Amino acid sequence: MDMTTHSKVKFGENESSALYRIVDGIVIVSFLLAVSTIYLGDFSKIYTISGLLSALLFVFFAEQSGLYRYNGVFVQRHEFKNIIGAWLQTLLVLLLFAFFTKWTEVHSRVVITTWMLATPLLIISSRLAGNQLIRSHYKKHQYKQKAIIVGVSNAGIRLAHDIANDKSSSLDFVGFYDDREPSRLAKDGLSKPILGTIKDSVEKAKKREVRHVYIALPMGEVKRVKDVVKMFSDTTARVYLIPDIYTYELMQARWRTIGNSPTISVQDTPFYGLASVVKRIEDVVLATLIALLISPVLLFVAIGVKLSGPGPIIFKQIRYGLDGAAIKVWKFRSMNTTDNGNIVKQATKNDPRVTRFGAFIRRTSLDELPQFINVIQGRMSIVGPRPHAVAHNEEYRQIVDKYMLRHKVKPGITGLAQISGYRGETDTLEKMEKRVEYDLKYIQNWSLSLDLRIIFLTIFKGFVAKTAY
Repeated sequence: MDMTTHSKVKFGENESSALYRIVDGIVIVSFLLAVSTIYLGDFSKIYTISGLLSALLFVFFAEQSGLYRYNGVFVQRHEFKNIIGAWLQTLLVLLLFAFFTKWTEVHSRVVITTWMLATPLLIISSRLAGNQLIRSHYKKHQYKQKAIIVGVSNAGIRLAHDIANDKSSSLDFVGFYDDREPSRLAKDGLSKPILGTIKDSVEKAKKREVRHVYIALPMGEVKRVKDVVKMFSDTTARVYLIPDIYTYELMQARWRTIGNSPTISVQDTPFYGLASVVKRIEDVVLATLIALLISPVLLFVAIGVKLSGPGPIIFKQIRYGLDGAAIKVWKFRSMNTTDNGNIVKQATKNDPRVTRFGAFIRRTSLDELPQFINVIQGRMSIVGPRPHAVAHNEEYRQIVDKYMLRHKVKPGITGLAQISGYRGETDTLEKMEKRVEYDLKYIQNWSLSLDLRIIFLTIFKGFVAKTAY
């Protein structure tokens, strides 16, 4: 499962992004109304409500997949996959909603099926048509505009690569300008020549030979940056400031404004706003369905635990949850003794504390099934970093970098680390570091589709582990 290892900053979008949202919503609603009116011969308010709900869901999921993130003028082909993915997630939520209500009884199956199958094709077609119109307009008016970068820094070189790789960009990047000593300039990955000094770049802008100026000087040179901005105020060029925020290791970074003060979060949770609502709905709906489906298994395991030896059927462990708060996590008891204090010994192969039946349910993860109740209670999620014993948390937070960032989200029954082979005993520091690495990748790249993939792969990869003693 290939994912980037760093988080992208979610900046504000431009007008074209808002237009895409509006057009997508219009396509979804209007096509449903058109199909229902043609097939049924009459206008129905229920289809209007269904269309508006679907449009809101699609726009949300499309937003999560980066579909509306401004990357230039033209729509790129990889976005078509995101359109299909966002539509499938929309349909999944609608189907779950229909499962618990009588929603399907007031809709025509022919109308809904036609609409479900054709809508993503219409959205893609609208994007392609928009592409063609914009290309024709650009070709006619020759809108390709020259851009330069002031400052040969890592941020500037990264921006140059992004412009070059963005086939939809209307920018023609011509080169860098900088007058610092060569030893102070970034060298790795320099794709365009250094054309002159900063004064030279200002003269180019005055002559209107460049339209876009990106200032990418080091963040520490505040006075110099202010002086350069002032120099370009005597031109009509569009001037942009590129802060080198990637100097820091980002996790779910996003741009926020508090009053008139802009801020960038560098360590944050992916579950804010509507995303937290979607995550909670996902947890409650899926946990309830799974709990109902596995109720016979729960009964079987409960009987097995009771017959395996004295003690309670359910063992309640203290774990760290969201934001490091202490929570009680439920498990079927698998040992004759239970550790829950300041010193906890991990279960090992042939551990005398583990009962024969306990070894079976630990190896197959059946001991963790009561945690679906924890999910419904709101203490855990179905997908998230696995909770560790409090003693292990206190131990590993001292020696594993960024360990506590796992607690930016609720702990989960399964996770990216578990389906990637890091389930069970962590008998080496390297194993724990890899587990934390995958946990942070999950937090950085969260989406509903990622959760569903992890849940699906858990069926084949996450239940049984040779190192689960």
